[in-house]
Amino acid sequence: MRRKETNMSDHKRTTRRKAEHIDIVLHREVTGKGITNGLEQYRFRHLALPELNWTEISLSSTFLGKTVKAPFLISSMTGGTQEAKEINKHLSAAAQERGWAMGLGSVRAALEHPEILDTFRVRPYAPDIPLLANLGAVQLNYGYGPEECKKAVELTEADGLVLHLNSMQEVFQPEGNTNFSGLLAKIEQVCRQLDVPVGVKEVGFGIDGRLTRRLFEAGVQFVDVAGAGGTSWIQVEKNRSSDLLRVAAAEAFADWGLPTAECIREARRQAPDSCLIASGGIHTGVEAAKVLALGANLAGFGRSLLRSAASADAEAVSCQLEQIEIECKIAMFGIGAADVTALKETDRLERR
Repeated sequence: MRRKETNMSDHKRTTRRKAEHIDIVLHREVTGKGITNGLEQYRFRHLALPELNWTEISLSSTFLGKTVKAPFLISSMTGGTQEAKEINKHLSAAAQERGWAMGLGSVRAALEHPEILDTFRVRPYAPDIPLLANLGAVQLNYGYGPEECKKAVELTEADGLVLHLNSMQEVFQPEGNTNFSGLLAKIEQVCRQLDVPVGVKEVGFGIDGRLTRRLFEAGVQFVDVAGAGGTSWIQVEKNRSSDLLRVAAAEAFADWGLPTAECIREARRQAPDSCLIASGGIHTGVEAAKVLALGANLAGFGRSLLRSAASADAEAVSCQLEQIEIECKIAMFGIGAADVTALKETDRLERR
């Protein structure tokens, strides 16, 4: 693997950045302002006679060739610090218990600093669920290539790789990498050379329909549209920055992004038969049911799970996942959808 030269100060900076991200997301107001996930614009039409037995409603689905008990994903969040290690342990153990898929935070830190790899190793706690390794797509312009991507998958024993797109975060990040030119061709190269599925996700500003189609044409096997309405990484980086110009500029971008609902509708129109994940400001099982009815294969949950993972334990996270599941099942019961396929095909979701 082509690993760039590092030193202890690099390691400390990486660890500090990861710790700051966790602290800011947990304790500061970093939700986008003046923008929502768009799901409040939709509601299910109640069906008084669902013609279903509640006890037979099923959330079972598949992802990356594995059966999942629910069509839900714990989105990529963190790694690289001891606190992150505990968070990932709690998240992965809960995901294993409830049968959810899980994404890891960016594994770049572990590739460059092998001593923190254990903060990303969750397979002992989650031997059966679909697991995604994660790298920033922009790193393909900073010395990374298919070999580093393969290494990220191998070290984490993942079932697939997700490359995240975070251009707006990087331009506000003090140590950001901002050369996003020519990345689509490099993503295509990674897709051709890896033996596991490769996907692409945003980090909370959304992927539109046309880009979704281009990504699938390049060989990507799943896309997480990761729309606006949840955490704004512009606001996160604003809280870390000492660049007063960028701190001031961040206010002009408080409402930046494409709402999650808009993204998933566009993406499904442009990629009718492809695997789509909808995340971005999703908190409840009812919201998850809405994105599935709008066209998603899976619904992703991020910061809404972070507090219990950071302050409690796997049992607390598992209880939160179970609540999301029952909320989704109740919504399905209320519209007469016996399983995930029926939910995705329902005509009972309408705009308010």
